[in-house]
Amino acid sequence: MERRSFLKMSAAMGCAASVTGCKTSSDDANVVPPQPPVGEEQITWSSCLVNCGSNCPVKVFSRDGVITRVETDHDVADGDDVYQVRACARGRSLRQRTYAVDRLKTPMKRVGKRGEGKFVPISWDEAAKTIGTKLTSVIAEHGNKAIFRSYGSGAYYGFASNACFNRLFNLNGGCLNAYGNYSWAQQMEAAKHTFGTGSTSGSSTVTLANSDFLLGVAYNPSEIRQSGSGEGYDYLKALQKSNGLKVVMIDPRYTDSMLGKESKWLPIRPGTDAAFAEAIAYQMISSGWVDQNSLSFINKYAVGFDAASITAQKELFANSGDATKQEYAKVMKPEENYRDYILSQGVYADQPLKTSEWAEKITGIPAAQLEQIATDLQNAKAPYIVVGAGVNRQANGEQSMRALYMLSVLTGKLGTLGASNGELPSMSGMYRAGIPTGSNPVKESISFFTWSEAIHNGETMTARSHGVRGTDGLDTPLGTNIKVIISASDSSLLNQHAEINNTAKILEDETGVELIVSCDCWMTPGAKFADIILPDTSWLESNDLVNDSYASGALGYITAMKSAIEPMWDCKSMYEASALIAKYMGCEAEFTEGKTEEQWLEELYQKTKDSSTNLGVVPAFPATYKEAQEIGFFRKNMNDNHVALKSYINGGKALSTPSGKIEIYSAELAWRAANWDQELTTDVKGDTITAIPQYTVTWDGYEDEDTSTDYPIQLAGYHTKGRTHSSYHNVPWLREAVEDAVWVNPMDAAENGLSAGDKIEMYNERGSIAVKVRITPRVAPGVFALGQGAWFKPGNTVGSTGHIIDEGGAINTLTRYQPSPVAKGNPQHTNRVAIKKI
Repeated sequence: MERRSFLKMSAAMGCAASVTGCKTSSDDANVVPPQPPVGEEQITWSSCLVNCGSNCPVKVFSRDGVITRVETDHDVADGDDVYQVRACARGRSLRQRTYAVDRLKTPMKRVGKRGEGKFVPISWDEAAKTIGTKLTSVIAEHGNKAIFRSYGSGAYYGFASNACFNRLFNLNGGCLNAYGNYSWAQQMEAAKHTFGTGSTSGSSTVTLANSDFLLGVAYNPSEIRQSGSGEGYDYLKALQKSNGLKVVMIDPRYTDSMLGKESKWLPIRPGTDAAFAEAIAYQMISSGWVDQNSLSFINKYAVGFDAASITAQKELFANSGDATKQEYAKVMKPEENYRDYILSQGVYADQPLKTSEWAEKITGIPAAQLEQIATDLQNAKAPYIVVGAGVNRQANGEQSMRALYMLSVLTGKLGTLGASNGELPSMSGMYRAGIPTGSNPVKESISFFTWSEAIHNGETMTARSHGVRGTDGLDTPLGTNIKVIISASDSSLLNQHAEINNTAKILEDETGVELIVSCDCWMTPGAKFADIILPDTSWLESNDLVNDSYASGALGYITAMKSAIEPMWDCKSMYEASALIAKYMGCEAEFTEGKTEEQWLEELYQKTKDSSTNLGVVPAFPATYKEAQEIGFFRKNMNDNHVALKSYINGGKALSTPSGKIEIYSAELAWRAANWDQELTTDVKGDTITAIPQYTVTWDGYEDEDTSTDYPIQLAGYHTKGRTHSSYHNVPWLREAVEDAVWVNPMDAAENGLSAGDKIEMYNERGSIAVKVRITPRVAPGVFALGQGAWFKPGNTVGSTGHIIDEGGAINTLTRYQPSPVAKGNPQHTNRVAIKKI
């Protein structure tokens, strides 16, 4: 974009945001052009609380109640321990987002059909009374399990967050719980059943500086962790400090985490990562290297590599006196061990050898390159293996994640500084006290991904069929359908959920959900399906206390947010909204405890300050919250040099797996395979549960012959720099800076007669979207890559499979609702499509 155009657009947007507004007609010579504010410029600190993992601070400038500009942190000189936390383009565009034309300004109620977006303004009192009354009646008729607060991560507030709704519900008997999340569901299960961890316990990124070989699979910190602190920054610093580090990146796309930082990029076909891992394992085992170099490590710290280790563990479980472990022992099969599987011997003798030539045909990676990676892992003194979350969002992603985790075990180098186990890097941030929510009396929980199914089928969902947790037995039903959904800072209500067209039909049906409430700042695609809309305050209008987020890297920080402007229009914080609803549920006094927002924030600040030491905090925490707001930003290097599994390998601390060891063979998964429903039909090809990780041919995968003819292209979703999930999509600056277009390899473009800038329809049996083409060698042949998170916007044209074409280009118009076998998570990166020029 030319600088002149940028400045002209800035002026135009500033005019649109001014109090007096703009009139562009040149016919009226008497019109006085708008004047800039003349008052003293005020500076306050706020934060970009979007779900990218950083919570970057931003410095907000305003005059006369109007935000004039937003800058980032540059208040300290960069050093090794303390450095600037610079926000990316998203945080710097917060002025535009705050003044967006689709800001919600007043409470509203629906007057048309759900999804039509027809609303009329109402008062806060009417909105709160409607919600509170309905919640009370639904709880009385159906019980608290009929209330569901959908997964919302669009705003990581500290105090006035969606936790306020949890507090409200828990004061009234609770609500239906949900486990897992759209980002990490399958990898969390994979890590749990392998290492007894939660999938973010890998070695800290800073320890990469001590490694001599990095194998990154779908690892892309430079794009999804962009802040001037955070994992992306730690990654760059570690590369600079390392000495002779070889970096091999496996990804369908050539990402910004490469761009010359890598030694080699090997494009892989989506969903074939387990085959990639098994070919490497085959060379390490069949060559005799494992027997000579790491077998003693494996025998000491892991179970499941061979039949003998499973037999020994089976006996321990059988004689343990633990009823659960004794049940596991009954289903354990020593013949189903990892060595025999990889070498295609024993009960696996009829399977093809997992050679590099076998894997080349599946993954697209040359056999010689696969063999070189195996050699590099064998020769490395401290191999750092890290697997990004994109792998787990595939059909049967649990299998792929576990298969890749095995490589770190085979090396025998775990517990060594500079080595890691494949999990995402561990991060430790500064503590921040939040509003207490109390405990939820409802013990049952469903997978975060199955909420749309629970609207009509919740009554019959069980642990055996849907992985429901907290019931009395495998076949005890949940017992009720979802009747009320509270959606706060949440795009999973529609845009980020799979199979948008089907989800819309479920929400439109008023015989299912009786009340949908959306609390947000903007008219999102999901908000159009609400019955009641509550306008939230934006971050720049909020006082709050927030810390760094889950991927903020070595530097921890706290931002004492101070509102740059008063809440606009009739917007209220989630705390205020929840308190008003509490009034109509008879628990206002218990909810507020007689405190104002200001009093709550002072109390939470004192708890935060008291739980921390001023040692190393720059600057030191002052006495009061108001004083902290004037300073704004506090940082401290957490000096976290976590090494994955060090306390187990070097300290003798047992893991949280049933065996206390690394589980190559999971007895719990063997039990689930024997007791959970597994629909082994054509429709769900590859959705299987096995005790050891196994590559499987899945529905809509590269080798799925059932769909490859009609839909020959693999469509890979990815996270763009211009959005975090769907957040910030409504900021024009970012749409210009980061183009919404599908990446197409030049060979595929030639084969399909495509040119740069062409508009195409991409479609399958689930929907159709219209997107622009960008031709680039930065994507694997046979794979089209589309950034996820664009807002669903159905047009007026019927597509090739009978669906209205989504002009917004939301990838979830094409994704499939098919809960994964173990985690019951989202496989939204597994897609096949066909294309047609528009």
